[in-house]
Amino acid sequence: QVQLVESGGGLVQAGGSLPLSCAASRSTFSINVAGWYRQAPGKQRDLIARISDGGSTNYADSVKYRFTISRDNDKKTVYLQMNNLEPEDTAVYYCNADISNGILSYPGYWGQGTQVTVSS
Repeated sequence: QVQLVESGGGLVQAGGSLPLSCAASRSTFSINVAGWYRQAPGKQRDLIARISDGGSTNYADSVKYRFTISRDNDKKTVYLQMNNLEPEDTAVYYCNADISNGILSYPGYWGQGTQVTVSS
């Protein structure tokens, strides 16, 4: 069964940077529309960045100008570069994407999540 696999994350000091990446576990699957969400303890899961299959991007106000979502279609990977991190960015980060291999399509597929912790 295909999975969305996130990598990156970890512990960083305030003001630091972290990259996240998201790819399908089977190389035959491509990522179409994709988004990064985050969920802090006791809070709902919120969309923070989105990228279309054509590369158009949208950001939540809380991360605009600090985070950058991008994609490498050759590598079939979506990235989230997080800069100038703040303690308020501490959360589990999830990738959500429409994936397909030309025959099978899975809309709104979730990754397992990766923890990002920002210390003050």
